Amino acid sequence: MSSKKWLYEIKPVDGALRFNFKEIYAYRDLLFLFVKRDIVTVYKQTILGPLWFLIQPLLTSVIFTLVFNGFGAIETPGNIHPFLFNLAGITIWNYFKECLTGTSDTFKKNQNVFGKVYFPRVIMPMSVTVSNLLKLGIQLFIFIIFYIYFYLQDAAGQPTVFLVLLPVLIMIMGLLGLGLGMTISSLTTKYRDLNVLVGFGVQLLMYVSAVPYSLSEIRNSDNEWVQAAIPFIEYNPLTQVIEGFRSMALHTGTFDGLMFMYALVISTVVFLIGLIIFNKTEKNFIDTV
Repeated sequence: MSSKKWLYEIKPVDGALRFNFKEIYAYRDLLFLFVKRDIVTVYKQTILGPLWFLIQPLLTSVIFTLVFNGFGAIETPGNIHPFLFNLAGITIWNYFKECLTGTSDTFKKNQNVFGKVYFPRVIMPMSVTVSNLLKLGIQLFIFIIFYIYFYLQDAAGQPTVFLVLLPVLIMIMGLLGLGLGMTISSLTTKYRDLNVLVGFGVQLLMYVSAVPYSLSEIRNSDNEWVQAAIPFIEYNPLTQVIEGFRSMALHTGTFDGLMFMYALVISTVVFLIGLIIFNKTEKNFIDTV
């Protein structure tokens, strides 16, 4: 009796830390399909459509400028215009936020698909991270336009040579968002109320990630509550990424290579932890979701 060679064989997941590049590549068409779905369907039946990609960061930057720099009298480093300073932070922050919120309910949102057909489950959160790159690209383009405008008015700093590290910086934000999102998605299969806390937690996280202010500003603050929070803010990897982007693009201070590496290591660890929990949950999530 001759042995048959199967084109593809579905096996149980071996090991918790499993990221099969070969299998993911084989399902690349499905990945691109999910990416297209994430981009097209979100704003398909809206009045402004893709313009929301632009409106959201611009309106948020205007509000931050009025509230924090206007009423709150928070100063920006050098001669950087407050609106441009806020737009820089919000542009990078939005990529992390979209990756986190978009992947935090992967199992719950796609339980019908997961229960009917096999494909590498990690493709689903990966598609969210990839599709958000398009949104980030559009928002970076808007940032460049405003940068040129304020540069001509002498209200923007000079970009530094460290700007070549921007792809690494984006990768750090993607790994952090993907890792935390997969962890939360796995936990919500048993504890559904965690999803309610995600939106609230993301808002709180933004304020300890130096989005509406600079590290130099809070270091010079005399408020004892602010001084007590400085260690949590400084060792937040998101803070280092946002401060790093502002330093690269606007030259607001000196680029801290050591803290940049710290953020890269932490983001990698968070991603690996999220992957382990995700792989462990996908074996039996259909029974609990």
